[in-house]
Amino acid sequence: MVLRYKMALPCRRNVKSLFQFILKTNLPKRLLCAGGNVNVKDPPGGRVFSGIQPTGVPHLGNYLGALESWVSLQDVYGSVLYSIVDLHAITQPQDPTLLRQNVLDMAASLLACGIDPERSILFQQSQVAEHAELSWILGCLTSMPRLRHLPQWKMKSKQKNEGSVGLYTYPVLQAADILLYKSSHVPVGEDQVQHLELAQDLARVFNHHYGEFFPEPRALLSSTRKVKSLRDPSSKMSKSDPQKHATINLTDSPDDIVLKIRRAVTDFTSEVTYDPDTRPGVSNLVSVHSAVTGLSVEEVVQQAQGIDTARYKQLVAEAVVQRLEPIRLEIQRLKENRDHLEKVLAQGALKARELASPVLKEVRQRVGFN
Repeated sequence: MVLRYKMALPCRRNVKSLFQFILKTNLPKRLLCAGGNVNVKDPPGGRVFSGIQPTGVPHLGNYLGALESWVSLQDVYGSVLYSIVDLHAITQPQDPTLLRQNVLDMAASLLACGIDPERSILFQQSQVAEHAELSWILGCLTSMPRLRHLPQWKMKSKQKNEGSVGLYTYPVLQAADILLYKSSHVPVGEDQVQHLELAQDLARVFNHHYGEFFPEPRALLSSTRKVKSLRDPSSKMSKSDPQKHATINLTDSPDDIVLKIRRAVTDFTSEVTYDPDTRPGVSNLVSVHSAVTGLSVEEVVQQAQGIDTARYKQLVAEAVVQRLEPIRLEIQRLKENRDHLEKVLAQGALKARELASPVLKEVRQRVGFN
């Protein structure tokens, strides 16, 4: 087991280098598959799984960094599952009423962004009990040092002085989420690659103990640059940012978006250029402009020649509003139809259980429960 983990380390370095290469180049595709010679247009019979915590309505960074790619994957893979992972959410105490509402708000947001229940399975994680049972089985195959080495545990436990058991073991639940559906591919950000490697390791460990069963899922890395905070471009955009003008939410009005971008931190140089190291604020706006228009960074900078950053902020704001306004209006419409949202999630949970149940039944048989 120790050798297996050591063998995974070069893979992490390769993935990181690959991801950095993607960020520095203008690739026409939004996704790149890591972990083998698999093109994103490969196996139409493959299965994609990903999850998102119910934090209410997503922000611009969530949309450009993940949700936009989620939508496109529905046209690429034969089976796609997206889960609102409320089990993960309670690693920190949640108000039950707010959690229920946040689940529905996230469902409305995903549907408004283009997640189609006819082309994918959208469901609430806690409504498929097989997730929790498989997590326990996999947890019994996971060592404590393996979890302690994951970077997010180190970061979050320091922030909270001492994290909960749930916070410590939630990467195992993530692995269970993925393996429960025998997923072939998982869209992830660079900061989630090590958690996916845990799922790969646990697939190998289970297969070693109980015979070949789980495939090793591969990463689909987004080539979209991370959207930074509008008030602190050294940090990524976050819903928890205390500065209210730092984050653009998908439900922000056009006036809100214009105001937030107008107040975005830039610098004292009026020319629009792209240099993330020396001009992070302006470069963040260029990245956003590029992402919402589909133009390359070079094309965006070329279009901005001859105007100052104040005028450029207005152009960026107009482009963001044009991209997000239809989504905002659709979220608003969907949130007014709670019954429809609950029906979509209930139907999705039923479909997810139909896939999960035979997998867990076989796992139980192999482990010796049945």
